[in-house]
Amino acid sequence: MKLWGGRFTKPTNELVDEYTASIRFDQKLAKYDIQGSLAHVEMLAKCGIIPESDAKTIAKGLKVVGQKILAGEAELTEANEDIHMNVEKLLIDEIGPVGGKLHTGRSRNDQVALDMRLYLREALVTLSQQLVEVQQALFTQAKDNLDTVLPGYTHLQRAQPVLFAHHMMAYVFMFQRDVERLADSFKRVNQSPLGAGALAGTSFPIDRHFVAEKLNFDGICDNSLDAVSDRDFVIEFLSNASLVSAHLSRLCEELVQWSSAEFNFVELDDAFCTGSSMMPQKKNPDVAELVRGKTGRVYGHLIGMLTTLKGLPLAYNKDMQEDKEGMFDTVETLKGALALFAPMIETMDVKKENMYQAVAKDYSNATDLADYLVGKDLPFRDAHAVVGQVVLHCINEGKFLLDLSLEQFQTFSTLIDKDIYDVLSPKAVVNARNVAGGTAKNRVEEQMTKAEKLFENNSAWIEVHANKIEAFSFED
Repeated sequence: MKLWGGRFTKPTNELVDEYTASIRFDQKLAKYDIQGSLAHVEMLAKCGIIPESDAKTIAKGLKVVGQKILAGEAELTEANEDIHMNVEKLLIDEIGPVGGKLHTGRSRNDQVALDMRLYLREALVTLSQQLVEVQQALFTQAKDNLDTVLPGYTHLQRAQPVLFAHHMMAYVFMFQRDVERLADSFKRVNQSPLGAGALAGTSFPIDRHFVAEKLNFDGICDNSLDAVSDRDFVIEFLSNASLVSAHLSRLCEELVQWSSAEFNFVELDDAFCTGSSMMPQKKNPDVAELVRGKTGRVYGHLIGMLTTLKGLPLAYNKDMQEDKEGMFDTVETLKGALALFAPMIETMDVKKENMYQAVAKDYSNATDLADYLVGKDLPFRDAHAVVGQVVLHCINEGKFLLDLSLEQFQTFSTLIDKDIYDVLSPKAVVNARNVAGGTAKNRVEEQMTKAEKLFENNSAWIEVHANKIEAFSFED
């Protein structure tokens, strides 16, 4: 007999059990289910809904059940459908009928919403910490390459030279937005739905705020219908995770390009590459490629969840069982990628000379020639046309701008003087971008100073919120 089977006259079809059961994936919520149940049973006793002695017996039994599940000693069955019913069944087996009092004043609808919020808030702290570690790896590469110049690209065509440190710092700030988005979403995750019941609350005189405080939530969900049917927090996480994945993927694309023979700007450490089963010379950037590839599955989970919710009436519907696998998979996918990313960046060999030679053998200093002419009072559009002709001449002659003699320069404009060679050197071109946020060395150093303060703020946030999620444990 199912724990809910009192009004039924026959057992469910075995295929129904198999199809509707979620225990094969929602067992990930076991720890959080026990945590929530411990807080709930303590509240039931406090409010006089069950005897104190029963609450102590239930709490002791819950801790035993939790320890058995974590140790792999408990049998979780599809016949009991989900983690909630499995825990309750194991509890009753452990302590007898008094275990049946645990579910007083709550429903699986508010219970699962609670478990998912407990799970996700822990994941947000973990992922934030991992993102900070990636930022710090990028920062270290920036600090080690403050004088390294490489071609900057637009349309994958060489555009203007930039410092490699500037390029690394672009990703530092990109990931900073990700950290901030995860942190901001935490306050919406960290609201307790328990006490909403199936959809309308409960007739028992429960204390929702007590449970919320016990579990270190910031507050409670204000409307019972919304509490059990809300999965905005899942969608928001999947959306934020999609942006993290997009940023990782963009950097991976550059690592794949840069490590090719055609670019030869970096070499990834052997520990983060693989070989070919056929071609012995190959060194493939498989980690970067797979992180790039897994971005699609993260996007897919976001679209899947949006599609699941788009037509659901209030309140809970069985469709919402589809909220978990995508969320779990996204968390594990990001954790895996971020765990590899920081050491892969830290150990990356930057080929400074190859980068510099690439800059010295292109036309990415052409804009500076135009700016030089503008400084001589030539209108920019006229300067642009002049430099276009200079570049065309160089292409036809197989030369670069710094290969031209002063006399050759002056055939295009008499405004050009011998100081042009200092203006067009790669480092001069870089340091000419001396505006806030620019690639000049002193401006990159400003960015790095700001980033260090951001790292401090990130670490402080992580420490505070890590304490929140660890404050209540059934293992005590």
